[in-house]
Amino acid sequence: MRRLALLIFASVLLGYCYGAATKVYTDVQEITLVENQTRVIVFNAEQAVPGVVVSIVGNHGGVVAVEPSTLDLSLPPPWNVTLRGKHRGHDTIYANITSNISNVNVDSAFVVVTVAWSLDLELVSTVVGWIYFVAWSVSFYPQCFQNWRRKSVVGLNFDFLALNLIGFVLYSLFNCGLYWGTEIQKEYFAEHPRGLNPVLLNDVVFSLHAVCITLVTIGQCFIYENGGQRVSRIATGIISILLLIFAISLVLPFFAVINWLMFLYICSYIKLAITLMKYVPQAFMNYKRQSTIGWSIHNVILDFTGGMLSMMQMIINADNYDDWNSIFGDPTKFGLGLFSVLFDILFLVQHYVLYRNPSGNIYDLSTKI
Repeated sequence: MRRLALLIFASVLLGYCYGAATKVYTDVQEITLVENQTRVIVFNAEQAVPGVVVSIVGNHGGVVAVEPSTLDLSLPPPWNVTLRGKHRGHDTIYANITSNISNVNVDSAFVVVTVAWSLDLELVSTVVGWIYFVAWSVSFYPQCFQNWRRKSVVGLNFDFLALNLIGFVLYSLFNCGLYWGTEIQKEYFAEHPRGLNPVLLNDVVFSLHAVCITLVTIGQCFIYENGGQRVSRIATGIISILLLIFAISLVLPFFAVINWLMFLYICSYIKLAITLMKYVPQAFMNYKRQSTIGWSIHNVILDFTGGMLSMMQMIINADNYDDWNSIFGDPTKFGLGLFSVLFDILFLVQHYVLYRNPSGNIYDLSTKI
């Protein structure tokens, strides 16, 4: 009994000491500087910590100059650190404790620093970003309006709609999970301890809006003339494989094979695969019918505008932050944007050049677009 009592006492004492660890944190965790601009960052804590000195370091040398490079936590808080942008790029400046000190917690003592060449370019990038966000959000509506006006969905490919819906549902799962899922956020920050949540509120709103308006379009397929069209066997097979991958991935976290963050990453990979293939059925259908009647060209124009501006923003940011690796080192996002734009160009050529005077085996040619 005596040993048990001592063990319980030691456990309680250890828990108290851990819980009583002094938390060091910064007043901000994300800033932007231009080259040679300085800014004072405040490191703060509830109290001084006698005998503890921390280093202020960064992940990438040469981007940000730090003064001073160490903080004596014995002195009364707060402690000021001056950051100066040296060269365009990104860095994370954080407090680092080299020795094993249990009474100090520095997990929140960091700031993500972006050093830009020009704040004007950053403003241009922000404006471009909002324009393409609006263009992509509005791009769903011309197709719905055209379906309503014609009281027909003949010419709109059902494979495209099915793939689009699944893609945006998975994209919404990824965004909502990372934005609202507390446990998933913990998993993310465990892998990226000094990172910021990559999902913003506008990402959540865009993806949920895309799901809703796609469902409206699919609903129109049930109430308007559809020419007897159905989802093809090929698309059904592809969707079945993707849903099987999704189902298996959904089960694995319950058996601790993967965590929920990895499940969301798998959802995002499936979404990327869908983006690569979803335009093919519509383009082939236009070719087969020798017509684009029923496929809204205004949807294509808005999607093309959004895609071009998205890539433009990436190029502006790469130049402003000297971060060309974001394009050439990890070309997925840029490549997907370019892929979508190329298909939009194909649709524009089909509509305005190849099939201006439609002929062949098509449905409902009496209504002009």
